[in-house]
Amino acid sequence: MKDLKDCRILVTPTSYGKFNPRLKTDLEAAVGEVIYNPTGKPLSSEEVALLLPGMNGYIAGLDQIDRQALSAADTLKVIVRYGAGVDKVDLAAAAEKGIIVSNTPGANAVAVAELALCLILMLARQIQPAVSALKKGEWPRVPGLSLQEKTVGIIGLGAIGKQLALRLVNFDCRVIAHDPYADAQFAAHNHIELVSQETLVAESDFISLHCPVLPATVGMVNETFLQSMKKGAFLVNTSRGEVVVESALIKALESGHLAGAALDAFEKEPPDPSNLLLSMPQVICTPHLGAQADGATNNMGKMALEECLRVLQGEPPQYPVH
Repeated sequence: MKDLKDCRILVTPTSYGKFNPRLKTDLEAAVGEVIYNPTGKPLSSEEVALLLPGMNGYIAGLDQIDRQALSAADTLKVIVRYGAGVDKVDLAAAAEKGIIVSNTPGANAVAVAELALCLILMLARQIQPAVSALKKGEWPRVPGLSLQEKTVGIIGLGAIGKQLALRLVNFDCRVIAHDPYADAQFAAHNHIELVSQETLVAESDFISLHCPVLPATVGMVNETFLQSMKKGAFLVNTSRGEVVVESALIKALESGHLAGAALDAFEKEPPDPSNLLLSMPQVICTPHLGAQADGATNNMGKMALEECLRVLQGEPPQYPVH
């Protein structure tokens, strides 16, 4: 399809163009019509199905793009994930319909790594309970931990894990990592020890998760994993909620085996208000905002726009997902 003025584009990430309105202006000027997410949150399969008919391109957030949703895609040529993960996209169903799936790899790496570091520091210094006590009129002497001489373990040494590691080495802490496809040259150059997952879990004072959703990672952080962690250790998850078994995490926190956790992703998003993790004082919860920073959203928005238009103009995608 060469004439983009005949194209209709669905855009569902709620942060698209938030920091750079020109992204929306440029996209709207390039194509015939742009439809935006009407809900303000990730779409369900049913909601996606209602919006897909007549769409030629789809810049997708964390929507459920399964076979049922794609059955309504009668003119769709390309799905570009606003981010890296494509676990919510049924790749087989898309391929059967000839729909190209692409993403924006590395665009949000710095932003997510910065959030992970922020959460590690907040846990170490007990910032959340200190702030809560102060607002109640108290003046507590809250004991904290220094990262100096502690061991921080990174599971997943991809773009985000690397950015976190680069920031951690300046804290004079021991940085260890596990990744079956680790960049050994990067690790050696930056004084990062590559270890087995068992060693990382057993020796880390803080574990930060940066792994994609794969059959091997779904439910990876289960009761066995958590009980193998050092007593008094902390868990940080800025990857995906499916990686952590929340019931097992609650048990480990209630027993005191873990000192705390910080979660930017949940098994169900948004989490149910009754989820115990939301009310536990030793748990920091954020609403999947790892990529919600100006640099990341601008990078993802620009890459997604260019990738979507490239495919609609008949050119091959730059970041195809195989």
